[in-house]
Amino acid sequence: MNNTAPLIKVRDLVKKFGIFTANDRLSFNVYKGEIFGFLGANGAGKTTAMKILCGLSKPTSGEASVAGYDVYREPNKIKNCIGYMSQKFSLYEDLTVKENIRFFGGIYGMDRKKIKIKSQQLIDKLGLTDAADKLIADLPLGWRQKLAFSIALVHDPGIVFLDEPTSGVDPITRRQFWSLIYEAASQGITIFLTTHYMDEAEYCDRVSIMVDGRIAALGAPKNLKEQFEAETMNEVFIKLARKKTHETNSYKNESFDK
Repeated sequence: MNNTAPLIKVRDLVKKFGIFTANDRLSFNVYKGEIFGFLGANGAGKTTAMKILCGLSKPTSGEASVAGYDVYREPNKIKNCIGYMSQKFSLYEDLTVKENIRFFGGIYGMDRKKIKIKSQQLIDKLGLTDAADKLIADLPLGWRQKLAFSIALVHDPGIVFLDEPTSGVDPITRRQFWSLIYEAASQGITIFLTTHYMDEAEYCDRVSIMVDGRIAALGAPKNLKEQFEAETMNEVFIKLARKKTHETNSYKNESFDK
């Protein structure tokens, strides 16, 4: 059990769009340096919850804080202390590699001197010296992905949110991307990521599995596999989905009988 104060704290979080409930009473903590996977099928409510935690949307009810800042009252403070990468990689394709780094460095409030230093460090680290003046549109997808992740960390945030960051890339690029995630976590950066790839759950310290807007399971991958008597996290997810289907069908039958 982690006895340190959580960097992300969520209690009974609800988000509704009219009569539709996207997030239904979510509760969990995320700690410093942890890789926390927010898993579920497309439409399970993952991105909706992430937008709330990034200060981009307000919940309907419940409590949530990020780095000590309240999602209702202090969304701008949250935005200033986190990094974010969307599944579309968050880069401007009509700008060069250097121009993207400078642009986002400015957005994150960095001064010119620091942006210049960080730009060179980032380009050297990723081996992009020969591509520094190329448009993002001309780079392979894998390079764009790694660059977007690095830019999300350019201002040294304590927490980085990754929204389905490996969607649409090949297995080799996915493994390379996870090497970057491990490196960031080893430096004490908290990683909060959404994904619908159940095999990626194996790489996380803990995971939350969403089914129809609710957290159906929460814990370390090893513990969840033991709990559900499964060999893989994909099997865990299938069992949870089948359980949900069975409960839904039972409810419909009971309602019809009444």
